[in-house]
Amino acid sequence: MINVSDQHAPRSLIVTLYGAYGRFVPGPVPVAELIRLLAAVGVDAPSVRSSVSRLKRRGLLLPARTAQGAAGYELSPEARQLLDDGDRRIYATAPPEDEGWVLAVFSVPESERQKRHVLRSRLAGLGFGTAAPGVWIAPARLYEETRHTLKRLGLEAYVDFFRGEHLGFAATVEAVARWWDLAAIAKEHEAFLDRHAPVLHAWERRPDTPPEEAYRDYLLALDSWRHLPYADPGLPARLLPADWPGVRSATVFRALHERLRDAGAVFAGVSGPEAGS
Repeated sequence: MINVSDQHAPRSLIVTLYGAYGRFVPGPVPVAELIRLLAAVGVDAPSVRSSVSRLKRRGLLLPARTAQGAAGYELSPEARQLLDDGDRRIYATAPPEDEGWVLAVFSVPESERQKRHVLRSRLAGLGFGTAAPGVWIAPARLYEETRHTLKRLGLEAYVDFFRGEHLGFAATVEAVARWWDLAAIAKEHEAFLDRHAPVLHAWERRPDTPPEEAYRDYLLALDSWRHLPYADPGLPARLLPADWPGVRSATVFRALHERLRDAGAVFAGVSGPEAGS
């Protein structure tokens, strides 16, 4: 059995499974089916059950019965919104356009400083960089997803949004290098390439695409990839270092997606998943 690495924690793989295939199943996914599908990527049954319980406590999965009466889990409306928002980043097929910036300016009273911590963590997790204390910046296209996220968390009262362009004094390319840790983001892209470019090259030498192997390699690649468009906000190419590895990692993921997803759907028992098509 394949060992699940730190990059492929069981809870993350379950979310990835629902994003790739589970949400296209009519009705809830039976627990027995979750165990089968996670076993293919090295997750044992106790780990599946404990991870599902955590996702249930977070309100992302809801217990439900299938039409045949089997115990299963379906996505909550909140989870479906998260996946829909994620689709626009994860399955992007073209480099992002330069549409200006969105600024998130927030102020949280000292008596509610825990909310300040949550707000900072969520903005960072959505790909925002820090322009100044209490002033966070991101490409303008991230506004809608950020608004959904902060409203869902009840944090909208502490934030104002603005759209605009950067006017200096420093050149924008220099400012961007202060707002984001580009070296750290580049390392994440390189790590993805180290793990998954060899997998793509192996598939490119094969004429066949067996469903179980396709499912395994696609789910692991998607589980690695889906975090990257949040660490990397998708800055315009003119603001990035030459030979930015994000271009290569996106190309590898798209090639794996095109080669493996539909064959993997056969193993997952899903016909015609729509995300990223």
